[in-house]
Amino acid sequence: MGSVRSRAGKLYVDFRYNGKRCREQTLLADTQANNRKIKKLLNQIDADIRLRCFFYNDYFADSPRASQFINEDREARIKKQELLGVYQTATQQLNEISTIQFEEFAIEWYGENEVRWKESYKENMRIYLHSYLIPHFGNHNVDKIAKGDILKYRASIMQPRNGKKLSTDFVNHIMTPLRMILTEAADRYGFRCTFANIKQLRVEKRDVNPFSMDEVIRFVNGVRPDYRNYYIVRFFSGMRSSEIDGLKWKYIDFDLRTITIRETFVHGRTETAKTIGSNRDIKMAAMVYEALQDQYKVTGEGEYLFCNKEGNPLDKGNVRERVWKPTLTKLGMKYRRPYETRHTAATLWLAAGETPEWIARQMGHT
Repeated sequence: MGSVRSRAGKLYVDFRYNGKRCREQTLLADTQANNRKIKKLLNQIDADIRLRCFFYNDYFADSPRASQFINEDREARIKKQELLGVYQTATQQLNEISTIQFEEFAIEWYGENEVRWKESYKENMRIYLHSYLIPHFGNHNVDKIAKGDILKYRASIMQPRNGKKLSTDFVNHIMTPLRMILTEAADRYGFRCTFANIKQLRVEKRDVNPFSMDEVIRFVNGVRPDYRNYYIVRFFSGMRSSEIDGLKWKYIDFDLRTITIRETFVHGRTETAKTIGSNRDIKMAAMVYEALQDQYKVTGEGEYLFCNKEGNPLDKGNVRERVWKPTLTKLGMKYRRPYETRHTAATLWLAAGETPEWIARQMGHT
């Protein structure tokens, strides 16, 4: 197999043919894109040589060396004519690029990129790849996955199965790594990406349904006593579930009356904040300050503000099913997502006359 080299900023190929070393200059600049193009050319040359169909003059007509292989070119032409219809298939089988399967490249792509991802994102990517994409596209060659194949697959996973249907948003999340993988493969190996003009499915935005102040007071007074402080802080700080469920006492400053957000608790593990803008200091409202002072008497000796009996962070699913839903039902309130506590905080701040810029900083928006 030959190699791609650079001289005076231009690329040239270096390979052996019939026991002779061949070096041929190109006019292409030494860039990553051009390196990939030349590597693809070398793959084709290697395939032709192994099939005894390498016609030197076809590749390098202007090269002085071409005259040294006149006899070989004559034999190659005859061999190529003999193969005729099967030549293209044969070269594809020998050409490394054309036989890279989706599963192989997807695993390679994941390994190259996981270093920059959070653990929760890695976990999601593994689900998208191993539960959806690889089972379907695994044996397909990356350059042979057509636009129609992608659209048919997306339509198939949108169909209900066992009475359940994937949400449009989740289907878009599945398709995202497929687009990224095919785009990278196309860029790396020089074929046209068939995902280029496929748009995401439209996702209908959920209605925002914050609590009124009267409803907040009813909820706080009606919730289990051991969760009253937890929900006061949620309703009047605008924190996400992942931020409050893993909140540690070291991030509480009673003197400055601030809550520092630097970590989140996601999928049972502590991670950095969701985005750079999510790192922030939240000013404690009077009710939040009092609730945290009261909570300190309960869990102040431990690491976490709000925790289970073992002192570990709260599980949001468990809290939703055992505390949130029962409280709404008991009070006769219609169901809302726990995330509405965050929307409620923003609404109450606006009603109190706070500026949108200040509210955005409190909530970790940029």
